[in-house]
Amino acid sequence: MTDVKNTFCPNIDCEYYGLQNHGNIAIRGKYGKNKDKELLYCRTCGKRFASTRATAFFGLHLSDDKIVQIIHHAVEGVGVRATSRLLGINKDTVNRVILRAGEHCEIVLSNLLRSLKLKEAQLDELWAFVKKRNLLTQKKLAESGSGQR
Repeated sequence: MTDVKNTFCPNIDCEYYGLQNHGNIAIRGKYGKNKDKELLYCRTCGKRFASTRATAFFGLHLSDDKIVQIIHHAVEGVGVRATSRLLGINKDTVNRVILRAGEHCEIVLSNLLRSLKLKEAQLDELWAFVKKRNLLTQKKLAESGSGQR
């Protein structure tokens, strides 16, 4: 069951847009092939939305368990084709889930980094780390490109 306290109304025109724990979100019913996903609604504006909205799971036609397994395999370094064989699903589906999860992580991290209260020295150190990482990646690409000749 979805914890509606941490959910907010996605309707920009709602007075409680983006605000959590205001008591305006309720469970409206179930949806999906197996009726295993919850449909929520805002009591203030009447907008209905999926409980998985604003998550990496939104819009994917797989069970949450399968999605978690795919992401776990990716984190452990298992290849796309191997994950596809192990879980018995199409490799394009595995790719789609991994890309969606990566895009979602990028959005979350960019929002988290935006709200940090860093000093100038801290930003310089962070930038030096990013530049060093980028240079190492470019060096590896150059080495692999010259080794193929």
